[in-house]
Amino acid sequence: MVYRQGLQAIPLSVDLWLHYINFLKETLDSNNPETDAKIKSVFEHAVLAAGTDFRSDRLWETYINWENDRGNLEEVTAIYDRILGIPTQLYSHHFQRFRDHVQNHLPKDLISPEDFINLRQELASTNAHFDNDGIPRNDLAAEIDINDPARIVSEIENMRHRIIEVRQEIYNHNENEVSRRWAFEEGIKRPYFHVKPLEKAQLKNWKDYLDFEIENGTLERVVVLFERCLVACALYEDFWIKYAKYMENHSNEGVRHVFSRACTVHLSKKPMVHLLWAAFEEQQGNINEARRILKTLEDSVPGLAMVRLRRVSLERRHGNIDEAEFLLQDAIKNSKTPNESSFYAVKLARLLFKVEKSLPKARKVLVEAIDIDKV
Repeated sequence: MVYRQGLQAIPLSVDLWLHYINFLKETLDSNNPETDAKIKSVFEHAVLAAGTDFRSDRLWETYINWENDRGNLEEVTAIYDRILGIPTQLYSHHFQRFRDHVQNHLPKDLISPEDFINLRQELASTNAHFDNDGIPRNDLAAEIDINDPARIVSEIENMRHRIIEVRQEIYNHNENEVSRRWAFEEGIKRPYFHVKPLEKAQLKNWKDYLDFEIENGTLERVVVLFERCLVACALYEDFWIKYAKYMENHSNEGVRHVFSRACTVHLSKKPMVHLLWAAFEEQQGNINEARRILKTLEDSVPGLAMVRLRRVSLERRHGNIDEAEFLLQDAIKNSKTPNESSFYAVKLARLLFKVEKSLPKARKVLVEAIDIDKV
């Protein structure tokens, strides 16, 4: 339960995922046929949550080693097919290990039977290995003829070469993607959270990296990078706002989740992110939620004129003129200086005159304000 709560809070933590997996290996009954399925399920959740992180290599290697230990060579190949297309720090190391994986085992053990047959047919076609009528020979789907050792060796090597060649193209593309991100990754000097402010160069690097990924990356990669950024930059509302604005084009629930984390966990007293959250909820028609957000902010940081005026504007826009008037009267009553009282009195008089069309009420408010502020 503790591990699950931790992973729900910090799904990008490779270390936490590995600790959880090791815990399962040590505590689950190895004789239970469901144990391997449980561990594999956790591995899959782990790579889905953190597998696109640039520094997720240890997680992928652990997954590969676990499948290797169980002799699941086809599964190992499938995992390599995934990691070889993901820009990570040790991308070249993964490709070298994949080459060793292919060289050390028979092709028929590395890929599915269907892919194995298709590969043999492809190579046979390339080598014009056909009967006179142009139809592939029937023995293509069968085992290699053990009476022809030279053909055995040749076909195995050709298949190994082709398996690697196909992944080589993916690796080359991935190498280019890694090179485009390498300078940004080198610029991350403090990937962990600390209360001390980050250097300006660090903040700029995160901003530039995010802009690059937003322009060039997939939704998954952008989200993962934002999550990494907000570990180190959790106290900087600009990054939370940037994240929420990005998610507006993809998921309203995603926007709400970002704002909620920012306002309830990290930035409970930062007004701008709260005001934007309230505006978002109002746009979605969640008026009571917008009211709650603004009220919570004002309770946390009392005395902010922008928050009180935002509450007044919210009520006015939705026809609750009495509540808007009450909020301004309350602000006048609780003002700590004559200038503050006069400020709210002008706002109230304008509301009474422009919205309620009551000139006498507006005049009365201004006259009372002048009596209080005679300077």
